[in-house]
Amino acid sequence: MGQARVNEHGKILILATESCAYPGADSVGQAHASYPPNTYILKVKAPVLFPEQFYLDCFKKGIGGIIIMSCGEECPYEGAYKAMAQRLDNIYALMKEQGLDIRRLRLTAICTVCNRAFLNEVNQMNQVIEELDQPAQA
Repeated sequence: MGQARVNEHGKILILATESCAYPGADSVGQAHASYPPNTYILKVKAPVLFPEQFYLDCFKKGIGGIIIMSCGEECPYEGAYKAMAQRLDNIYALMKEQGLDIRRLRLTAICTVCNRAFLNEVNQMNQVIEELDQPAQA
């Protein structure tokens, strides 16, 4: 893989589910692939546990983009993925009210060995935050 570009416009926060997406992120490292160093991965049980305000606070504190990487419909917590997708609609509405581009927040399913999909998501988010101004600081 080629050298990843550094994005000076903001950090990417990844909420990676411990049962699927986090092992997927680990497989990227095992494959010796690289991704931008402005990427921070937080291992979580289920992203639905985070309240709507969490995402808005992240943007206020300088996070340029957030990728919620989950197991998708294969989530071990029944109904969690569907609940997260519904919550995302509420978060998008709040983001619009605050003048935040909704492309800064994305929900995706990543499996335990999906290193190409992981890299693609990170690189796409990096491009989005390069195009947008840094979110307004609180």
